[in-house]
Amino acid sequence: MLAALPWPAAWRIARRDLHRRFRGLRLLLVCLFLGVGALAAIGTLTEAIRGELAAQGRTLLGGDIEVEVWQRPLNEEESAFLARYGTLSQGLRLQAMASTPDAATPVELKAVDERWPLYGTLTLEGGHRVGAPPPGEAWIAPGAAERLGIGPGDSFRLGTRQVLVGGIIADEPDRLSEGFALGQTVIVPYGLPAEAGLTAPGALYQTKTRLRFSGSPAPEAVEAAIEAAFPDSGFDIRTRDRASPGAERFVSRMGEFLTLVGLAALVIAGIGIGGGVSSYLEARRASIATLKILGATSADIARIYALQIGAAALAGALAGLVAGVLVTPLLTRALGSLLPVETGLVVDPLSLLRAAGFGLLVAFVFAAPPLIRARSYPAMALMRARIAPLGGEWRAAALPVALGLAAIVALALTGSGEMLLTLGFLGGAAALLGLLALIGRAIGALAARSPRPASPIARLALANLHRPGSATTSLVTALGFGLTAFVLLAAVQTSLDGNIRRSVPAIAPDYFVLDVPKDRADAFRAVVQGHAPGAEVETVPVLRGAILAYGPKGRQQRVADLDELPEGAWALRGERGLTYAEALPEGNSLTAGQWWPPGYAGEPLVSVDADLADAIGLKVGDYLTIGLLGVERQARVASLRRIDWESLGFNYVLIFSPNTLRDAPHNLAATISLPAGPRPGGLLRTMVQAFPASSVIEVGPLLTQAREILDQVALAILAAASVAVLAGIAVLLGAIAAARAARLYDTVVLRVLGASRAQLLALQMAEFGLIAALLAAVALALGTGLGWLVIVELFDFDWLPDWPRILAVLGGGIALVLTFALAASLPLLREKPAQALRQL
Repeated sequence: MLAALPWPAAWRIARRDLHRRFRGLRLLLVCLFLGVGALAAIGTLTEAIRGELAAQGRTLLGGDIEVEVWQRPLNEEESAFLARYGTLSQGLRLQAMASTPDAATPVELKAVDERWPLYGTLTLEGGHRVGAPPPGEAWIAPGAAERLGIGPGDSFRLGTRQVLVGGIIADEPDRLSEGFALGQTVIVPYGLPAEAGLTAPGALYQTKTRLRFSGSPAPEAVEAAIEAAFPDSGFDIRTRDRASPGAERFVSRMGEFLTLVGLAALVIAGIGIGGGVSSYLEARRASIATLKILGATSADIARIYALQIGAAALAGALAGLVAGVLVTPLLTRALGSLLPVETGLVVDPLSLLRAAGFGLLVAFVFAAPPLIRARSYPAMALMRARIAPLGGEWRAAALPVALGLAAIVALALTGSGEMLLTLGFLGGAAALLGLLALIGRAIGALAARSPRPASPIARLALANLHRPGSATTSLVTALGFGLTAFVLLAAVQTSLDGNIRRSVPAIAPDYFVLDVPKDRADAFRAVVQGHAPGAEVETVPVLRGAILAYGPKGRQQRVADLDELPEGAWALRGERGLTYAEALPEGNSLTAGQWWPPGYAGEPLVSVDADLADAIGLKVGDYLTIGLLGVERQARVASLRRIDWESLGFNYVLIFSPNTLRDAPHNLAATISLPAGPRPGGLLRTMVQAFPASSVIEVGPLLTQAREILDQVALAILAAASVAVLAGIAVLLGAIAAARAARLYDTVVLRVLGASRAQLLALQMAEFGLIAALLAAVALALGTGLGWLVIVELFDFDWLPDWPRILAVLGGGIALVLTFALAASLPLLREKPAQALRQL
């Protein structure tokens, strides 16, 4: 038995045979570069943002713990309990209107005490570092100053008070934890909202009390102690480890999705890698045969070409890592205003290792079968491979491929926050590969059993689909993945566009108004109608409360006793908007039970959102207990409703019968829909003058801001998906190039037999056109199905595809395939038959 070739000797042979520009392995390089680069950039950016959120948790939150509650400050007992752990800083958050004699604008009013901020520093324009503003002054955001046309030293009105501008905010330390703002920030002293009449009974405001620990207690332990001491208080508690849950959820979900997109690019690239390696080894057929004749064993062949392929894979992965690191600053610069992330060069070793691991494992899985197939044949079979194609030796490749796939699954699950989603994606990718392979075999079998066409070109094209050595299965797999990627991208992009541009703007009111006094509703309508005749005004009572218990009477489930909220039961978390109504609101439809009659004065009743009822198992006849301004109230579930959440009107999860809540202190909220035509000027100023304690939210700028955020999400998806599409294009090129190499012999023989160049081109077009036409229907079904899963199940949007655009993209993909096939066929026509036959 011959001794195996030592690794150093195998490397010397591999290096001499390996072209310094990796000729023949460039498809492998390109595919790995795209996939690894995408994963490196996504992983590095995601971990950088998570690291900043963790490191700046105290500063972003403004304390070690924050306790939020609506429409009341903490009482003495609650404040004393918190003060045992350290220093307290009290604050208020509410919507208000800031105005001057010439302008008015909605603002997010932030009232802080003298101890604010407990962590971090507020910076004003000019570089001044300050704390809470002095009495009678305010720090205002640049946008508010611009809209009001004021600057430092000028005054403006908040409610019933005149306030002096003390400075313009340059950097607000806890801005990110405040969440989505409905107006520009104005920071005032803690007592000013009460002095301005903005916190009268029934006003909608939020108390935020922050705690800075005096020792080193665990935030989770303090949170548990607060919840145990005040289980029915309606508190919403955040710790420094969850300073910005919304940002964390967004980063986690988006990072998970983009990672799956990167993996999809690698899976698509893997097909290209397999085709590229097969083509490369086919081109090295004579070299392999010569080495075997000279005494090289199959193990020696495997070592030599594994080293070549490994070197190319390593080069492609390293280039992808470098590209991923270099592109990250561009991404951080784009997100710097939205998320806390350094805008310089960011390097996360674990993310880079994970990306490189994915790339090399995918290369191993897809390169192993052709490599093992090449090492397993005698020299004579290799010499005659053109006319006696090598069969597939899948059994020898099964073990390494299985080990590689297991390693990919383990690596994908490591650090994944959504294991079921990740497993589903990997299983779906494997199923898609298997399905396309079966379709390829089915096309070959169908072609073999089909009647022979009269046209010689059509007959040859049909025979090429099932003849020995046919590349139909590999072509169908590669082209199917590429075309499916095109359709998927078009479906996702057009559905996002449909959700962004078609649903919301057509049905939104022009203004939302908060804190309209309930005894002045008629006066409010008169002011609006007097300034904008024909305007539609809708008012509803507005209260805030928390669901404390639910279920059959006498056996209610206390929310405080739940270890974990049921999926979809978001309304059980903290306080929610409450209202009462005589009639069923427009846009709502009953799914169970009955609505109460006009003037109802019996047992307190409530109508519940059907989705919430399904999530918590609530039925008609059960009872619901809420906490309202520190008082418990109970009502029987009279009906369940389906809500049209797209209407942007007043949609409430809980609507009570009027006799349940009418006696509680509260104000009204209103929507104003202006008539078509020119917008009346000065309406905001008029409403501010007549109702100084009310706050107005302009829906137009709000929708613009929401649209910009969704556009950024769509752009991120498009950028990430484009990597998968580029990988798909590379795969198409590789598959067609591999098919071209296999057709050299056929082309030469046909030319010797008298076939013209036009006939040979027609033959290529007929074969690829037939495959592309069959795959178009498959790609359309698979791509739109996957797009539906992404839009509806992952992002919870409506499925609104633009079918003409999707079909146009699919048609463009087919045209691309035929163009590539034509371009790949032209060099074959320039081959001289005599020279080509001597090389066979």
